[in-house]
Amino acid sequence: MKPQLGQRATLANWRQAPYNRWAFHHVRELIPSADIAHDRRRVRELELGARRLEVRIEPDAGEPLTLEQFLAETQTDGFVVLHRGRLVAEHYPDEMGPEAPHILMSVSKSMLGLLFGDLGIDPERQVTDVLPELRDTAYKGATLRHLLDMRAGVAFDEDYLAASGAIVEYRKATGWNPPGPDDAASDLHAFYRVLKERDGPHGGCFHYTSPNTDLLGWVIERASGRRYADLMSEHVWKKIGAEQSAYITVDRLGAPRCAGGMCASARDLARAGHWMIEQASAWIDDIVANADANAWRAGNGLVACFRGLPIRYRSQWYVLDGTAPLLFGYGIHGQFLFVDRANEIVIAQLSSQALPLDPARIGLTMRAVSQVRKWLA
Repeated sequence: MKPQLGQRATLANWRQAPYNRWAFHHVRELIPSADIAHDRRRVRELELGARRLEVRIEPDAGEPLTLEQFLAETQTDGFVVLHRGRLVAEHYPDEMGPEAPHILMSVSKSMLGLLFGDLGIDPERQVTDVLPELRDTAYKGATLRHLLDMRAGVAFDEDYLAASGAIVEYRKATGWNPPGPDDAASDLHAFYRVLKERDGPHGGCFHYTSPNTDLLGWVIERASGRRYADLMSEHVWKKIGAEQSAYITVDRLGAPRCAGGMCASARDLARAGHWMIEQASAWIDDIVANADANAWRAGNGLVACFRGLPIRYRSQWYVLDGTAPLLFGYGIHGQFLFVDRANEIVIAQLSSQALPLDPARIGLTMRAVSQVRKWLA
């Protein structure tokens, strides 16, 4: 619901409740952006499925929740389930609707992972081979694979509630936070010059660092000589048969916020998941085959949010192990894309949860997804 007069979303508060409920699907009104065009001639139509989801989800305490109660509890703004390409569930409260783009937060990283694989860039190249201007930073000696797998040994504290420090300067550089009165003009590429310290070897444990993904976006643009938004349009968005154009936030000089700034409708996000099921992709097979469980288990704070689940990470995607491995992208404030390739199930969830990281709601969502998969499979 849109904040009332006197409680408007601004660049200073747009990620905070209650402002985020409106801001998350009006991001381009707050931050500059670049369009990711779809192709009107290639829209993938979604047939309606015959089955209705009838699931019960176990909360941490109390009676089991219906699907509708789960969606309310997780402050879900958009929810789409596809089974074998058919639309079997869809939900939008308030004013968002099926055509509205919503910020994906770090599911944007997973979209970059798809683009990187489609471009065929060698992931074993060193970062500084492509961007020699970073030779005096902590990224010296790191490969693109280290960035893709979040295993670059760069000192950066991904504390979403911090009021100062590198993460705040990073957000200012990307245009996500307003500059202070005494701040010089900043930009994303210039920000990397401050990342000079290492906190471990490259190729070590999982260390979730959003600037790694924005750096991959810079690599993609430098290696291709083209804009990231145009490449995402050509190699992903048009191929999935998107019904709407997406967009991505950019800094004051046009650098894309690949780590979290992509905005798309829930239906089109689900179409991206179905495209992953349809294509015979060695890149996606590699994600499942070569994600490193030991690196994940030794990793930083994000690991605790998934409460001991058998998870691995590779190429900007999470893998939940099981009889049918589940690929998923995750973003703060409750953004998810789940892809069960074996059973042809896709679940897209876009939310405006108050906390950036909410382990209780993450756990509830993982249990809800498990129930949906059992019902459909």
